Amino acid sequence: QVQLVESGGGLVQAGGSLRLSCTTSGRTFATMAWFRQIPGSEREFAAAIRWSIGTTYYSDSVKGRFTISRDNTKNTMYLQMNSLKPEDTAVYSCAATPVYSSSVSLARPISYGYWGQGTQVTVSS
Repeated sequence: QVQLVESGGGLVQAGGSLRLSCTTSGRTFATMAWFRQIPGSEREFAAAIRWSIGTTYYSDSVKGRFTISRDNTKNTMYLQMNSLKPEDTAVYSCAATPVYSSSVSLARPISYGYWGQGTQVTVSS
């Protein structure tokens, strides 16, 4: 059974930091990503990583503040979030696909067949 389990969300003041984790089991993946969503809005791409070679991709809204990484030995992906802003408040979900996606398609939720349950991140002003 394939599982993606997130952890690390919470409440933090603006300017603070959080680290999210996503631990996988059941199979290996080619690409993993973090998306975020606020109620009433579509999922927004935040960051992605090619599992085997570690190439990373970021949305303009998080570039320079967030860092995506992975630990192959622990089957875990991370999102280090620094300099958090109130507009970063959202439910953050990890996503994974065993299929190699183009650099354009990896920012689209439809490219991922596996999702975690989501973890709430709230940034207070």
